[in-house]
Amino acid sequence: MIDLIESIVSSNEKKDFQQFLHQLRQQEKRYWLRNDILTAFNEYCSRLDKPEPFCRSSNLGQLIYYTQEIILESECFCLVVRPKIATQQTFRLTDDLAYEPMTVQELLDLRDRLVNCYHPEEGDLLELDFQPFYDYSPVIRDPKNIGKGVQFLNRYLSSKLFQAEQSGEKWLEAAFKFLSLHHYNGFQLLINDRIRNQRQLSDRVKAALAFMERYPDAEPCANFRFELQVMGFEAGWGNTAGRVRETLELLDALIDSPDNQTLETFLSRIPMLFRIVLVSVHGWFGQQGVLGRPDTGGQVVYVLDQARSLEKQLQEDMVLAGLEGLGIEPKIVILTRLIPNSDGTRCNERLEKVYGTDNVWILRIPFREFNPNVTQNWISRFEIWPYLETFALDAERELLAELRGRPDLIVGNYSDGNLVAFLLARKLKVTQCNIAHALEKSKYLFSNLYWQDMEEDYRFSLQFTADLIAMNAANFIISSTYQEIVGTPDSVGQYESYKCFTMPELYHVVSGIELFSPKFNVVPPGVNENFFFPYTNTQDRLLGERERLEDLLFTLEDPDRAIGKLEDPNKRPIFSLARLDRIKNLTGLAECFGKSEALQATCNLILVAGKLRVEDSNDREEIGEIEKLYHIIDCYNLHGKIRWLGVMLPKADAGEIYRIIADRGGIFVQPALFEAFGLTVLEAMITGLPMFATEFGGPKEIIQNRVNGFLINPTHPEEMAETIIDFLSKCDRHPDYWQEISRRAIERVYSHYTWKIHTTSLLSLARIYGFWNYTSKENREELLRYTETLFYLLFKPRAQSLLEQHMQR
Repeated sequence: MIDLIESIVSSNEKKDFQQFLHQLRQQEKRYWLRNDILTAFNEYCSRLDKPEPFCRSSNLGQLIYYTQEIILESECFCLVVRPKIATQQTFRLTDDLAYEPMTVQELLDLRDRLVNCYHPEEGDLLELDFQPFYDYSPVIRDPKNIGKGVQFLNRYLSSKLFQAEQSGEKWLEAAFKFLSLHHYNGFQLLINDRIRNQRQLSDRVKAALAFMERYPDAEPCANFRFELQVMGFEAGWGNTAGRVRETLELLDALIDSPDNQTLETFLSRIPMLFRIVLVSVHGWFGQQGVLGRPDTGGQVVYVLDQARSLEKQLQEDMVLAGLEGLGIEPKIVILTRLIPNSDGTRCNERLEKVYGTDNVWILRIPFREFNPNVTQNWISRFEIWPYLETFALDAERELLAELRGRPDLIVGNYSDGNLVAFLLARKLKVTQCNIAHALEKSKYLFSNLYWQDMEEDYRFSLQFTADLIAMNAANFIISSTYQEIVGTPDSVGQYESYKCFTMPELYHVVSGIELFSPKFNVVPPGVNENFFFPYTNTQDRLLGERERLEDLLFTLEDPDRAIGKLEDPNKRPIFSLARLDRIKNLTGLAECFGKSEALQATCNLILVAGKLRVEDSNDREEIGEIEKLYHIIDCYNLHGKIRWLGVMLPKADAGEIYRIIADRGGIFVQPALFEAFGLTVLEAMITGLPMFATEFGGPKEIIQNRVNGFLINPTHPEEMAETIIDFLSKCDRHPDYWQEISRRAIERVYSHYTWKIHTTSLLSLARIYGFWNYTSKENREELLRYTETLFYLLFKPRAQSLLEQHMQR
């Protein structure tokens, strides 16, 4: 970037650059972000009649495009430039465009001064720097491969291990020790003590392969199990002679000429995962009557569907491994909090079996009763922090009893669940996986910079500290999309936002996460195909429920469940379903509809949004959105054109409602200001609804714009309306166009976003990371000690201070 700046300063573009920066100075704003910078530059070019190539292709146009921030000081400007994904450079420029690079520390100090004129003396503020812990571990070089960590790690560590000694003794020793580990409740798997060392393992594998030649592929393993046992091989190699032979051949190939692909295939067959814990602490975690409550939405759906699919996949793996009938049964526990005042839900029950499973359970642990007025009730995800350490301690005892041993894998969900996963994994010495769902830092503008102003409502000092601890401690991290990690060429990723930031008067983060670490893996979730399937699959539909659901959507007059009577229920429906909070932006969709006479002329707007009245909610943000939606309906006189349903839909009803909207040629609009992934996007697409979803976040990777859906900018309601109108006009001109987009949407989900794909990938990751955690000599102890220090010296005192506030309630 310094060459680009130099070329501008030494050319006739220098004057334009000076004038543009001078234009910014005329505004009151001192902190400019990328969208505002681009808008201001376009206005500058328009005002001076600059040609289009200048705006887009000139050196100045390129610099402006790459600039993420401009901070105005009294005598200079600070430009934060992002020339490529996961890379940031900072420059200080004077009014006459003299320039110099700025250090990370200088940038953070400048941001501090911008907020509150606070300028720390040298050594006055804590600096957090995780980079030294990654200096001696492998990192990915090409940004395109970020999120493909397991392939890189497997290649890298395989190379080190396989090539460590030409004889292969080191690799063979590691394989022998690893295979000797595996057992289930004292039942030995894979190899027994008849194989005493690695050399014996090599000989016995070849002998076993010679023995297996006498059996046809379909021969059940029970018919030769005892002979293999005498040779030193226990159950776990396969359920048929063909499967056993294939697995032993993989091991034989690894012994003779190891390579990383064969190792990955071999490890995917090893029965090493039986007990899995999924941690999801906040909200109302249950199977009925919880969705739409505060903090309760897509994450609950995700975890329940993931748990069901994991059990199904583990059961398939057990059968293929030849463990059926041996009393070996996988068990999955969803760990959450117990809410004594459960408001008619089952959230006050300690143990609840997950429907449609054999051995998946919701285990609820109560928070300790520091103040029953607080802990007996639901607690916001922003206020939950003081209770997590003791919750983890209590959960450890309960899990060990419930599982009759340690889990094999702990998967955290969201910031609080990931922190609990860290505490449990550290104590139990178990592989830890993190899933963020959404990192709040990206959702709230300037959330770290103005954390002190937001602390009373959001407790970001605790949340961001918990995020730093958990994401660095995790063995591997699953993201739903690539952009969740490092964004796009135009936008910063959620994890990328933790790379460098300040929380004024609390700490500076010089390097918060290594984005090129192989711990990151993109594994998108799937859709529950029992409930969400194409509208054309009439044989699977709930046709007996159709009349009831159509009445609910279009005509039901029940003030407790629906507001708004449609003048013409036969108009094409625009449909959306989400919680009423600011980020989900249903009010923004209503305003878009209200501003567009063209949309009102041809469509009805139908919203499913949980609550209808402020007195029914105790969530500040939801109350504000309820009031705002009433105001929009009145302001734009949408009476007769909008239906607002205050219901919590069971999955079966939700799936059929999507299909009913599709029957009528409707569309689904997801107008979130930011969406980490977008489960409703997948649900609607698989039913066949043409999708219009926010371009900010995960939907940008799900949807191929104008191919199988449409991306919209929810901050520009007129532009959003125009995109929808263009689609509907094309449908009127070409009757097959709606069906074409519908078909492509269905195909997109089935090819990329099923739970079968997800759980196969997740279990493969867990096995490979588990293997390398055991065999690799890479030492993570220093990193874990550092994260523990942050927990006890930074996080815990602030959590204790919040607890003291709770004690006064």
